[in-house]
Amino acid sequence: MKAKSIQGKSTEEIIAALQQSMEDGFRPTLAIVFISVKQNRTAICKLLVNNDIDILGATSCGEFINGHQDEGSTVILLLDLHRNAYDILFETIGADSIQTASALIAKKAKEKFEKPALIVCSTGLTDTGEFFDGEILVKSLESALGADITFFGGMAGDDMALTSTYIFTRNKESNYGIAALVLDGSKVEVQGMAITGWKPVGISRTITKSKGKLLYTIDDKPAVEMYLRYLGKQGQEANEGFSMLFDVSMHYPFLLAKEKGEPVPRTPLSIDQSENALICDLEMPQGGTIWFSMPPDLDISETIVGEAKNLKETSMPDADALLIFSCAGRINVLGPLVTSENDGLSALWNVPMAGFFTYGEYGRALDRNQEFHSGACCWVALKEK
Repeated sequence: MKAKSIQGKSTEEIIAALQQSMEDGFRPTLAIVFISVKQNRTAICKLLVNNDIDILGATSCGEFINGHQDEGSTVILLLDLHRNAYDILFETIGADSIQTASALIAKKAKEKFEKPALIVCSTGLTDTGEFFDGEILVKSLESALGADITFFGGMAGDDMALTSTYIFTRNKESNYGIAALVLDGSKVEVQGMAITGWKPVGISRTITKSKGKLLYTIDDKPAVEMYLRYLGKQGQEANEGFSMLFDVSMHYPFLLAKEKGEPVPRTPLSIDQSENALICDLEMPQGGTIWFSMPPDLDISETIVGEAKNLKETSMPDADALLIFSCAGRINVLGPLVTSENDGLSALWNVPMAGFFTYGEYGRALDRNQEFHSGACCWVALKEK
C-alpha cells in the first residue's frame, strides 16, 4: 500500500497538492480527510470523487501532517489500497440511538470481512448540541464486534465553536452520526495506542451524589465548592461560578476508575447554578471512584513515543501509513509539546501521516483495553500484508 499526505489552506491548494501527488503515477483509491469547518468540504469531496477516490472524513479543531501543523485548513491521507481490502460505512443517528447506529456499523463490518479492523469517526456533538457520548459508542461496538476486534478513531470538531460537527463520505454527510473505514484484517494490519498522560493527585474519592452528567457531591461534600477550591478559586470568583471553568478544567479533569483498565479523564464543562452541580462531559456514576489530577509532565511526548517504539519493536516493525487523533484540549494544556508528540510519532514510523485535534478519541489504552478517551493522544499505524 502506497500512501501520501497532502495539506492546504484552500480548495485551490488541495487541487494543486492532489495533482502534484499523482504526477509520478500514484493513483489513490481512498482519502482520509480532516478538514476545518471553515473550508469548503463540498468542493473537496467533489474533487476527490471526480478522481474516483473514496472518502472517510471528519471536521476538526486543527490539522497536521508530517512536519506541518495548522488550523482552519485541510489535511488528507491518500492511500492506493485495493478496494477489496476495505469498505466505508455510514450511519446517521437522527431519532435512533448511538447503540442502534453502532450495532448496524458492527453488523455490516462483520458481514463484509471475517475479522475487520475499524477506523471510526463520529460527530463530536449531537444534533441538539450536546457532547456525543463516545463511551456508549465504544461499549456498543465492542459488544457487537467482540473484544478482540480493534477500532481506533476520533470525534469530529468545529474549531472549538461547539456548534456543529460533521462526518462525511463521498456522498453522505451528517451532524449526528458515525462513519467507519472497515479494513480486512487478513489484508491490512492495524496497530495503535491511546495515552492521556494525566496523573492522579492525592487520595481516591467517591462520587456520593450524581445524576447523569451532573455531579453534586464528592465524599458527601459539595462538588462545585470542592473542585473550585482545588483550582484555587475562592471568594467572589467562586461565588459567581467561575465563568471560565472549561478553559481551566481541561487542564485538571477528574480521573474516573473503570471496572477494568486505567482511570479515564472526565472534564467539568460548567456549573449548573440552580442545581449547585458540576456539569461534566460524560456521565459521572454515583458510587464511582475518582481522583483529582495534574496535567502531563514535560516528558509526555517521550512517554508516548517510547510506548509506540515498544509496540513497533514487538508487534509491527514497519508501516505504510499513520493516523493520529489528538484531543483538542491538549493544544492548550501542552502547548508546543503537543507538536512534539505528533512529530515524534511521525519520525518513529517515518511514513505518510495525517491527523486532527478531536473532541474525543477511540482506541486501545496502554493496558490494551478498548476505551473512549477524553484528553488522549491516539495513534494508529496501517500496514498492508
